[in-house]
Amino acid sequence: MSSNGVVVDEAVRAAWDAYRVLEKRTSAEERQQAQQRVKAAVDSFGREEVSRGTVFLVGVLTGYLIAEPPGGGDQLDPLSDLIPAVIRRLPSFELADPEQVPMATGVLMAAAMGMDTVAWRDGFGKIPPKEAMVHGFVLWLLADLFDSLVEKPGAIDQLMRETFETMGAEER
Repeated sequence: MSSNGVVVDEAVRAAWDAYRVLEKRTSAEERQQAQQRVKAAVDSFGREEVSRGTVFLVGVLTGYLIAEPPGGGDQLDPLSDLIPAVIRRLPSFELADPEQVPMATGVLMAAAMGMDTVAWRDGFGKIPPKEAMVHGFVLWLLADLFDSLVEKPGAIDQLMRETFETMGAEER
């Protein structure tokens, strides 16, 4: 595990790939490639680091949604708009353990307050698998919200993939 909120680049990419596995618009071939990258990152860096990558991306998307609402609409208020909208939709995921929702809410709150979500979450110890799964669902919900606000399905996925290519983290 890295320290001070720093996450290995490949773990961040794998966290996004885990989103792509959940996303129904991902083609079967792309889904298989994403699953392979997730497995490789878990084998190389551990499940914990990939979970930290998910927490990092939750922070990035939350910050972006609050600072610059996609589609040029009204700025989202984190306490009355963003966080409740995400948390209310978590029960739609059958595998989302309700006991993990307070920590996921805490990560969203940390992001809304401009804090480093990974450093904040690291203060509570290792991320258990059930909690990691909920963070993955939160990431999917934030991505879905982004796409809804720009009224373009797949917009955030395209943006993220371009970002990874720019960073040189794209698997070839």
